[in-house]
Amino acid sequence: MYFSIIIPVYNRPDEISELLESLVNSDYDKEYEIVIIEDGSSITSENECKRFKNKLNISYYFKENSGPGDSRNFGMKVAKGDYYVIFDSDCIIPRQYLSEVEKELTTTYVDCFGGSDAALESFSDVQKAINFAMTSFLTTGGIRGGSEKLNKFQPRSFNMGISKKAFEESKGFGNIHPGEDPDLSIRLWKMGYETRLFPKAFVYHKRRIDWDKFSMQVTKFGKARPILNSWYPEYSKLTFFFPTFFIIGIYFSIIFLAFGYSFLVLCYLLYFILILITASLQNKSIKIGMLSVLAVFKQFVGYGSGFLNSYVKVKLLKQKPEEAFPELFFKVKP
Repeated sequence: MYFSIIIPVYNRPDEISELLESLVNSDYDKEYEIVIIEDGSSITSENECKRFKNKLNISYYFKENSGPGDSRNFGMKVAKGDYYVIFDSDCIIPRQYLSEVEKELTTTYVDCFGGSDAALESFSDVQKAINFAMTSFLTTGGIRGGSEKLNKFQPRSFNMGISKKAFEESKGFGNIHPGEDPDLSIRLWKMGYETRLFPKAFVYHKRRIDWDKFSMQVTKFGKARPILNSWYPEYSKLTFFFPTFFIIGIYFSIIFLAFGYSFLVLCYLLYFILILITASLQNKSIKIGMLSVLAVFKQFVGYGSGFLNSYVKVKLLKQKPEEAFPELFFKVKP
């Protein structure tokens, strides 16, 4: 099996350098290639890629900006491998990653897999807090942390793999972003392909975002979900509505409190105390625990409000997703 690692990048040469450095330290002793796709960046990663030419088998391509999904498709079309491993540029790869993937594929082959993400000790406190919100079983991020069924996992494009055969038949990622990864997973299921979580194939996801960008990101996640539900209603789940119920519940708890009923407020208070304790113990830091409370609150509010906005426009008002939320769709030239 020959792996092709596909990495789209947009104005992040520092990230590519760190990712490639981690691959230099890989314990995988078989040949593989790395395909870097520069997605119309004004600050390119070409010099960083050249620095690693003697250490890694790297191909570098510059193309017009068309979004991460189309850039991944471009990379897979020019790649030489028969199995593609896809990373985001802000990932750091554990040295055993490729060995674990090959072990899983050799033991029980699957045409598409996904892995979870973790935080390194060197990450900032904010990065660790956001990582907690995005991976904890106590939040909607538990799905990303591995709480989905192992054999019905929707891989996330920051850490996933797909066979050449599955890519060619499915045509790869669509032009929605975010949401292109669950869209691809569902299309693969409908074609008869299987997906699976590889628990040991995790990456360190070094999200370089501030609080405002995080809120914007999770709001887009929320907007994308009702669109996916409208495309694939048979795969809609009640759990997708939880963040919206969460923020509606906050308003009701305030109203009830005004009338002397404190039960709902106490429920929210207990939940956030649980977040504080769990995140503090997990990270061995009360500061990260408090930041995690903020991250979880922003996650629920952002996702929940985005979901509600999209649900009203797409589901109730029957607006076309591309017209209701043009910011979620890249225009890809044929």
